[in-house]
Amino acid sequence: MKLKKLSDTKRLILISLGFTLSLLFVRVFYTGELAYFFYPWNLFLATVPLFFSSLLKRQTTLNYKSILYFVLWLLFLPNAPYLVTDIFHYEQRPPVPVWFDLVLVVSGAWNGILLCMLSLFSVEKFIRKVCSRKYVDCIMLSILAACGYGIYIGRFLRFNSWDVITDPAGLLKASTHHIHHPVQSLNVWLFTFLFASFLSIVYFTIKKLPQALPPRQF
Repeated sequence: MKLKKLSDTKRLILISLGFTLSLLFVRVFYTGELAYFFYPWNLFLATVPLFFSSLLKRQTTLNYKSILYFVLWLLFLPNAPYLVTDIFHYEQRPPVPVWFDLVLVVSGAWNGILLCMLSLFSVEKFIRKVCSRKYVDCIMLSILAACGYGIYIGRFLRFNSWDVITDPAGLLKASTHHIHHPVQSLNVWLFTFLFASFLSIVYFTIKKLPQALPPRQF
């Protein structure tokens, strides 16, 4: 009965997540190995920003509750597109066909993009309630830039969202070094810029897609 109450979007999310996890469990059953078994945890973390963005979307004013939801959302947001970087783990692993693992990692990356975009759209709805429209795109681009940086320090420096609480000194030291030594940190800023650019292209493309779709027939 509960599944019937879900929106079409939430059903599609469950189907998409279920597809990736089904591939993984088939792989584990077939090989008896736990390769790619980081996906359940990473997929769970990718859904956290969607949860906080859904809470934020219900808020109508800028208050302590909405600020808390926004901060928590922003801290966990990089976990969603981070799934794209799990493609780094892709390699031929017999006896599983190489194409099977390709579908697995690509579907995982797609889930990351999907969850990221949906939570961004929810947050944008809230931002439009509390900010002038002329600032919305700039705010969203800034969020995407921060997300790109978060992905870098997560993938290559192995920081997690909760390190803001558990290791704030280490996180601050790394970020301060990147800011004070931009030339030495060129890879950091290039990655941040390119990944943020990629996410921005996806974000604004999806926003324009309804205009390209044929009208619905009733």
